[in-house]
Amino acid sequence: MDEQNDWRDEQIGQTLKRLRGETSIRAVQRLTGVSNAYLSQIEKGTRHPGPKLLRRLASLYGVSVHDLLRKAGYLEREGGETEVDEDTEVERAYQYVLSDPVFRVGTRPRGPLSTESKRFIVELYERYSGKRLLQ
Repeated sequence: MDEQNDWRDEQIGQTLKRLRGETSIRAVQRLTGVSNAYLSQIEKGTRHPGPKLLRRLASLYGVSVHDLLRKAGYLEREGGETEVDEDTEVERAYQYVLSDPVFRVGTRPRGPLSTESKRFIVELYERYSGKRLLQ
């Protein structure tokens, strides 16, 4: 991709907005099944897209999946095998849940939690709130 060097100083949301170009968010919603509100939040930088959504958007926008995953911080930047870091995705979602003022009511987790425990908490939050944090 020729524009890859332009991506270095952009956040993932800015990159996705630039790639969307003249296509409306509603058109992207129809093609991906992701709400236009969520897409807008991602483009504004208030939400972080998950790897599965980035794969769909890469296909839609005709760009490299690896470029988008790397830009979003899901792939290692060093040589060798690169894999999606699911722990990072779960941790970001978990931190979002912890920052939600509605969630602050009640018992809070104490001490370190495993990735599986964090994923469970995030999935419960998703069911309760109707928001998709893990893709």
